[in-house]
Amino acid sequence: MPLTDMQIRKAKAAEKPYKLTDGGGLHLAISPAGGKVWRLRYEIAGKEKLLTIGPYPDISLQEAREARMAQKKLLREGKDPSAEKADRRRVTTAPAHVTFEHLAREWYGMNKPHWTSTHAYDVIHTLERDVFPQLGTRDIRTITVPEVLAVLREIEDRPAIETAKRVRQRMSAVFVHAIACGIGENDPAAIVQKALKPLKKGRQPAITDLDQAREIIKRVDETPANPATKLALRLLALTAVRPGTLITTPWSEFADLDADKPIWRIPAARMKLKLAYKDDTSRDHFVPLAKQAIETIELLRSISGRGPYVLPNGRNAHKPASENALGYLLNRAGYHRQHVPHGWRATFRAEPKSLLRTTFFCPW
Repeated sequence: MPLTDMQIRKAKAAEKPYKLTDGGGLHLAISPAGGKVWRLRYEIAGKEKLLTIGPYPDISLQEAREARMAQKKLLREGKDPSAEKADRRRVTTAPAHVTFEHLAREWYGMNKPHWTSTHAYDVIHTLERDVFPQLGTRDIRTITVPEVLAVLREIEDRPAIETAKRVRQRMSAVFVHAIACGIGENDPAAIVQKALKPLKKGRQPAITDLDQAREIIKRVDETPANPATKLALRLLALTAVRPGTLITTPWSEFADLDADKPIWRIPAARMKLKLAYKDDTSRDHFVPLAKQAIETIELLRSISGRGPYVLPNGRNAHKPASENALGYLLNRAGYHRQHVPHGWRATFRAEPKSLLRTTFFCPW
């Protein structure tokens, strides 16, 4: 039989909790302390669940029945009343204003321990430079697709198309983080992906002919520049390591060059590897050093050997030089858009047998 208001008012507490049933899964649970709470029992996907509607008398019998009808309607629509209630609670308890920058820094802090220091710096630097000035103080829930695209268009117009694509990925990760936290509702950075300019992929400018490669060194030697930078570029040509690796090389890695077959051992921690491999000594990189490379290193030592780095910064000897120094030197030597510091790796791939001969730089 359906409940009446009189029955509910007269219901007293007992030693054990009990309930008064109204039908259709609705009942009033009465605790030993005398509390009365409306609950609804229902089934979804073959599982029985219990939804708390609220306390009596805050919620009357009529209001409890209306709530039952509303929850039954959700069930007919294939929705779980408990899940819907949780969603409403998240929306209600969500902060009134959560900025993009706040969530971006939260996302960054969670992921930073899993990144290399170089990558971590690049991520936060691009967000601080390109995104926060325009969208940092905005509520993340109000940022629109056109606004995200406008930020990325500015980066493309620098031009920095590859950077724009990376920034879009980072913005998208922040929006997804907001959704997972129950704050955001959509990811506008994902929608703009196909609207960005296509990236023209290709190898970096590099001269691969052996005679022309020799000519580069001659012209660099004739170009006014810091002697240490010239020698560093020559060492790069002789070893074909990555420019960033050479720039940050400490003198300690050249401690023993007197062996019959001298080797430059670059620790895995300084190689371009995933963070999980940085402490794996089996992934150390070994670079055989020809006579010309040894001579170049000793000349460099006479210039910068008192500091910690093979190629120190011109303003602070305790910091490495900028990788741009090598590129600027090649540009001044007349190789703008023809050959870049990283291009020596392509030169080695093109002429492996010739470049491994110790006669490569005999004209010096």
